[in-house]
Amino acid sequence: MIGIGEPEPLTCSRAGCRETAEWRIEWRNPRIHSEDRVKVWLACPEHVDFLREFLAARDFPLRMVAVDDTRTSA
Repeated sequence: MIGIGEPEPLTCSRAGCRETAEWRIEWRNPRIHSEDRVKVWLACPEHVDFLREFLAARDFPLRMVAVDDTRTSA
């Protein structure tokens, strides 16, 4: 039932990974997105470096936030 019990765990965005995410990677492609457009990938501890490096290699601006920080402030 919706709204009852614990929320579903957030899942890592890495293809094929079903682990619980601990990091939120906020990013945008400045060639096609305005500054107010932010995309979000979620990352488990195993894939956080891979996903961050993938975006950084393309010079996409990004920001890392712990998932716990976003869940408690929302």
